[in-house]
Amino acid sequence: MRKDTSHPFADSASGKLLLGQVLSGLLADGLIAKENCELLTSLSDTPERRKQNAMEVIAKSNWTSLKEPNKPIDTEFLANWLAAKTGLPFQRIDPLKIEVSRVTKVVSYAYASRYRIIPLDVTDDSVTFGTAEPFLKEWENELAPILNKEIKRVICNPKDIDRYLVEFYNLSRSVMGAEHDQAKSGTSNAMQNLEQMMELGRRGKLDANDQHVVSIVDWLLQYAFEQRASDIHLEPRRELSQVRFRIDGVMHDVYAMPAPVMMAVTSRLKILGRMDVAEKRRPQDGRLKTRYENGKEVELRLSTMPIAFGEKMVMRIFDPDVLVKDQQQLGFDVREATIWNRMIRQPHGILLVTGPTGSGKTTTLYSSLQQLAQPEVNVCTVEDPIELVVPAFNQMQVQHNIDLDFASGIRTLLRQDPDIIMVGEIRDRETAQMAVQAALTGHLVLSTLHTNDAPSAITRLLELGIPYYLIRSTLIGVIAQRLVRTLCPQCAAPAEVDEEDWHSLLKPWKLPLPTQARKPVGCLECRNTGFRGRAGVYELMEINPVVRDAITQETQLEQMRRKACISGMRPLRISGMLKVAQGVTTIEEVLKVSPDPLGAG
Repeated sequence: MRKDTSHPFADSASGKLLLGQVLSGLLADGLIAKENCELLTSLSDTPERRKQNAMEVIAKSNWTSLKEPNKPIDTEFLANWLAAKTGLPFQRIDPLKIEVSRVTKVVSYAYASRYRIIPLDVTDDSVTFGTAEPFLKEWENELAPILNKEIKRVICNPKDIDRYLVEFYNLSRSVMGAEHDQAKSGTSNAMQNLEQMMELGRRGKLDANDQHVVSIVDWLLQYAFEQRASDIHLEPRRELSQVRFRIDGVMHDVYAMPAPVMMAVTSRLKILGRMDVAEKRRPQDGRLKTRYENGKEVELRLSTMPIAFGEKMVMRIFDPDVLVKDQQQLGFDVREATIWNRMIRQPHGILLVTGPTGSGKTTTLYSSLQQLAQPEVNVCTVEDPIELVVPAFNQMQVQHNIDLDFASGIRTLLRQDPDIIMVGEIRDRETAQMAVQAALTGHLVLSTLHTNDAPSAITRLLELGIPYYLIRSTLIGVIAQRLVRTLCPQCAAPAEVDEEDWHSLLKPWKLPLPTQARKPVGCLECRNTGFRGRAGVYELMEINPVVRDAITQETQLEQMRRKACISGMRPLRISGMLKVAQGVTTIEEVLKVSPDPLGAG
């Protein structure tokens, strides 16, 4: 139990923050004007205002800091300031770092909302509560003997407390309700495929349309969008199944829920994605479209796979905002954007985008096609599956069950009077031949290819049986790409780069030692990772006369790579290191995704 909670900002009897005292503290620190302070004090002297939290009353005035005119004095600013003045830690509530199922068992929602406190962490010895009233004594005096643990306080943004109190307890209530319904109906925790247990005399199952399950799915999708997740993973396990998000290329644990609840959630999503709910033995694909309250629409691509304890589902999130991104937002520098724009505006030929899965090829293609899709142009695509539905394109989906593959799709599109054709992927000889045929007949063809770098696309086409003279006459250029995490602008710090290491990594290229290099630190904005967001790193190989002459039937990859570099191609690692020099990312991030500049080793 706390021995002394008195403070100049708080009422000595109740511990509630006093508006006048908080305003005096802000005035003393030179953050607000005296006349504003006096005006707000007089306006707030009402019973209703006295019940409100002092930080919220001040934030409603929409002031900005006198020391930093561009910084608003909002509840976030005031919570940070109050924490510094009172000696208590400030904590931004990060749902990804909170074990919701555990903290919501500490106190009831009614009790937490009554005192406007939120449990954030539970250990064997202590419980950490977030509060916007750091000196209220009543609730701590009541809980300390009941919990029999040390109670720690942190100051939080009152708006965050209100929001996450509702979200955490609603989610916990929905999961518990779904689990209760499952137990009541007698559904067994049947472990499919690997271990199947038969329990006699039990019937019923947890309904995928149950309101609790619907609430869990709604929360899951909205939460993923807010956290900037690119993928949602639902992973069934023997007892507690795992929900994980991929954010900026890194996986994060989000929530652990009972296996039967996970099965119901997966079934609910399969229904929404128009998939066969009864079929659990074979992989399936589906798609789902959602709409925010503000009207913004987001598409998800669903994929299921049978694993040891049920069906694993992965949902890839496609944000339509990628379509309005220009090259600079994607990560192109001025030189790269100029070359790429010149290539995509050719009247006919083939353009290839290469890279591994998840390297941003789809984003590059869609954003480029969106620029080209003017009213006077007919843009047609054949994809497997259609990644993102775009009204400006005519999109066809591959359907192998009726023998509609990429090659037959291109053949069909050629009879549809297209100007530009996008082929989802060149996987085999027939597709490659049809793409070449389309380019020879006056169409611009864009497609993807799975190779490690741009020069490898030439040798790959040769391996697929395309004659070298057709490659020479149709190929416009190849762009290889990767994604690197970008440094958080809020906390990145200057970094020194060792000159010897720098030059050894870039042999034989000579780049000046970077003077603007930065390193990750970690803050609340980036969840202490030091990184926030991702950007593309590109290797552009334009088929100029030097490269074209190097394309022969006997072309070797190493020879092709050297010729491309001589003619002006900048390898992936060099492009990445230029981003290091600009302070966008780190050397370690670039080395993770880029091969040796000349392919050695």
